[in-house]
Amino acid sequence: MTDAHAAGILPCQSIEALIAEEAITSLSPFDADQVQPASLDLRLGARAWRARASFLPGLGRRVKERLADVAMHELDLTKGAVLERGCVYIVEVQERLALPGDISARGNPKSSTGRIDVFVRLLTDHSAAFDDVAAGYEGPLYIEIAPQTFSVLARTGSRLNQLRLKRGEPPKMSIRSVGVDLSTPLAGFRARRHAGVIDLDHEDGHDPRDFWEALEPRRGELLLDPGEFYILASKDNIEIPVLEAAEMTPIDPSVGEFRVHYAGFFDPGFGTEEALGTGSKGVLEVRSHETPFLLEDGQIVARLVYEPLTARPQRLYGEGGSHYQRQGLKLSKHFKAWR
Repeated sequence: MTDAHAAGILPCQSIEALIAEEAITSLSPFDADQVQPASLDLRLGARAWRARASFLPGLGRRVKERLADVAMHELDLTKGAVLERGCVYIVEVQERLALPGDISARGNPKSSTGRIDVFVRLLTDHSAAFDDVAAGYEGPLYIEIAPQTFSVLARTGSRLNQLRLKRGEPPKMSIRSVGVDLSTPLAGFRARRHAGVIDLDHEDGHDPRDFWEALEPRRGELLLDPGEFYILASKDNIEIPVLEAAEMTPIDPSVGEFRVHYAGFFDPGFGTEEALGTGSKGVLEVRSHETPFLLEDGQIVARLVYEPLTARPQRLYGEGGSHYQRQGLKLSKHFKAWR
């Protein structure tokens, strides 16, 4: 499908056109690599607020109005600030929207954010749901940040989530099940509690053994402990066709008492031969719920939902180099290689 007026996910050139038309603006110039093949990275603004609770503004209120009820203190991100695990923060975003009436959007954490167990959700004025941006929305953007396992050092300009824009209601092209690979000697990692602070802008700058312990499953099984956070890999390779984008969705409770994948967007070209990504696995971020759960090799843990683009993107995932193209089991870009 290449009809720019059809329902579908907007490719990079359409996002850039919205920027040129000032349907997407920013408090500072856009970064050269901010527009991805089918998404836009969002950047933290100058201020954050420690909140006593998560909230939604509701249909009749703005985020700032609701924030006045729950804010505890303000943080200056221009100098960098540590966001403590177990706490909730509301952060202003540099980008602002004035979308056309037929364009809506959806937010999601970036891969690197989900892999360090930082829970991130997008907030808009007058919204009754996280992450969803109504068609024709005009106004500011905020994100709720709730580090779960590690405290993190954030700054103005840090990128924790991304925005996928779409026209109309794209049809579901296909839905594919994703199984987990527990057949290898090193099959995953479990996060260490009470580890140090992760600098969100420092790539390859942290020793992974200070933050993670390796997992060696026995008999192709892994017992998930309640409340623990795991990094695992998909059993099969994942490929996103160049005219489609995909989102990995959490499973329902009938499949297992755990949640998979905080960061669910897969851009066109991921894992494809055309983008030199053949052999790419999906990395799974797994958290068990209230009860221990015995996970088996090949067990279905998530689903990929594929949707069409309105046109072929001018850039494919990984063409200019990517930390995650052709990945196997891999921690976030903040960590040095596991040895």
